[in-house]
Amino acid sequence: MKRLASLALAAALLGGCAATPTLYAARSTERSMGYSEFRLEPGRYRVTFQGGPGAPVQQVSDYALLRAAELAVRDGYDWFRVSDRLTSTSGAANGPRLSVWGGSASFVGRSSLGLSVGTRFNLGPGPSVTSSLEVVFGRGPVPRDADAYVAREIIRSIGLGRGSA
Repeated sequence: MKRLASLALAAALLGGCAATPTLYAARSTERSMGYSEFRLEPGRYRVTFQGGPGAPVQQVSDYALLRAAELAVRDGYDWFRVSDRLTSTSGAANGPRLSVWGGSASFVGRSSLGLSVGTRFNLGPGPSVTSSLEVVFGRGPVPRDADAYVAREIIRSIGLGRGSA
């Protein structure tokens, strides 16, 4: 019976390690993963993508670019330029931690020395990453700028890989 209980506990702990895949979809609530956008003015948006716990930073950044490209095409624009970019993380970082602490004390004729070693294993899937872009849309030739993108090319390149988590 103890063996069965130990196996059940181990399965539960390992199940907690599995991250929910980050899918490309609109956010349904304030705390859910997915994209959202806010129109600042004609041809200018703030686009945000909230990844799930443990989602790679590159995937979250790509999904924010993909949403910006979709908005540009939807609104009849050819390209967009990222005028401001912010990536943030929240939640605990995953992975093991090791800490070492030492100290000493002296008292009348006596001294002592102490050493402590501790470990911590976070079994969670990792932090959540959010990518927020302010984008400006345009028509015609794409500006020669590292932050300017052809909207249909972004949809073609990033949109193809979004089936994998």
